Amino acid sequence: MVKVAIVTGAGQGIGLAIAKRLHADGFKIGIVDYNPETAEAAVAEFPEGDAIAAGADVSKREQVFEAFDKIAAHFGDLNVVVNNAGVAPTTPLETITQEMFDQVYGINVAGVIWGAQAAQKHFKAFGHGGRIINATSQAGVLGNPELALYSGSKFAVRGITQVLARDLAQDDITVTAYAPGIVKTPMMFGIAHEVGVNAGKDDEWGMNQFAQNITLKRLSEPEDVANVVAFLAGPDSTYITGQTIVVDGGMVFH
Repeated sequence: MVKVAIVTGAGQGIGLAIAKRLHADGFKIGIVDYNPETAEAAVAEFPEGDAIAAGADVSKREQVFEAFDKIAAHFGDLNVVVNNAGVAPTTPLETITQEMFDQVYGINVAGVIWGAQAAQKHFKAFGHGGRIINATSQAGVLGNPELALYSGSKFAVRGITQVLARDLAQDDITVTAYAPGIVKTPMMFGIAHEVGVNAGKDDEWGMNQFAQNITLKRLSEPEDVANVVAFLAGPDSTYITGQTIVVDGGMVFH
């Protein structure tokens, strides 16, 4: 039986690592990305026929539904949705604009809601339950300096995850979240650069501001996060819902 997973923001970084790991676990993969060219380039890294691309701005409900419809129709099923797409600008309070707020909450929060809605639609149409797995962050567990919009949006994702877990359990849909720490991705290096510039320092200094409190004393690879998502998507996590698993090398403890 074919298993199908959709991963948003899967053109690069953590999303692509998740897509590759789920493929290794036997899933056909739908790659949704804001940049259609990036999505197509990611598809080329999979065996022919095992992945399909769909361009979408996840802040736009109609685009998310169109992308999910395309992928579900192509593979004939949908079992797992990973709402991974996100943005993380550095936002000292005085710098926040209406446009920045709309962008961050549109992608990080609305994108999760639209992805969950589209997942629910297809799970119901195919007559079975499924897994919805959302990206929050270590910064959605502990407020991080100068990340008011990003941290706030990721705290929201944790709350949405808990609510949807209760609301969708009757349909055999589990809803969970993963909270990465400091991961070696283009987005993270961009944040470190901004933090360094704001302090008059270099990129390495900026990254060290985030990395200095990691218990395991190393930055995360995207694959570290993908391994946890694979667990949440797989057969060993059927009795877990509503939870956020922190994958940060020991920056915050519960």
